[in-house]
Amino acid sequence: MASIDPAFAHIDTWIFDLDNTLYPPSCDLFELIEERMTAYVARLLGCDLAQARDIQKGFYHEHGATLAGLMANHGVDPGHFLDEVHAIPLDRLSPDPELIRTLAALPGRRLVHTNGDAHYAARVLDALDLTPLFEAVHDIRAAGFRPKPDPQGYALLIDNHGVEPSRAAFFEDMARNLAPAKALGLTTIWYNNGVEGGDRGSQSGYIDYETRDLAPFLRRILGQDDA
Repeated sequence: MASIDPAFAHIDTWIFDLDNTLYPPSCDLFELIEERMTAYVARLLGCDLAQARDIQKGFYHEHGATLAGLMANHGVDPGHFLDEVHAIPLDRLSPDPELIRTLAALPGRRLVHTNGDAHYAARVLDALDLTPLFEAVHDIRAAGFRPKPDPQGYALLIDNHGVEPSRAAFFEDMARNLAPAKALGLTTIWYNNGVEGGDRGSQSGYIDYETRDLAPFLRRILGQDDA
């Protein structure tokens, strides 16, 4: 019988980003979300869509999430914003049997840490047939509306869910979002899937492992092959 990779034998909590990590970037849900964010900014500020997209992108790069920038600069109600931008169809998603199998085989518990909200995350997990595998979702609300990579959200994740950092692993497609996890003592895995901006900070020394395909990497952890 295969045994878990010794490098991961101490891990009992597996933490995953949601978007573009638990489903392929090719699904491009962010295209739909960004369209709604751009329209929201345009309505709020009374500008055209091109201007709104520039503002939205600026907030994302400066604050880590469009919402954080809108809250800081325009006092936007976060609940209203989240409800608006996440009201998208999820028919682009489909379950991945191999990912389901490998996630289910990980010893210990599994959590989601996302800059989205819990309702949207629950819809995505349902569409992927992953809901039964995850103990909880730590969303932007639980993080005090301080998006990754703000360290506060990570500290709240650890406190709220009783995570022992030295026994936890964090999977994330945005390299810069691994920095606070590494600083807290988590094992960090960068899912280098080619998303725009995903490699920002990737040479900064806070990435323990890198993979371009999640399920084969999980098989390696589980000692099921040498992927």
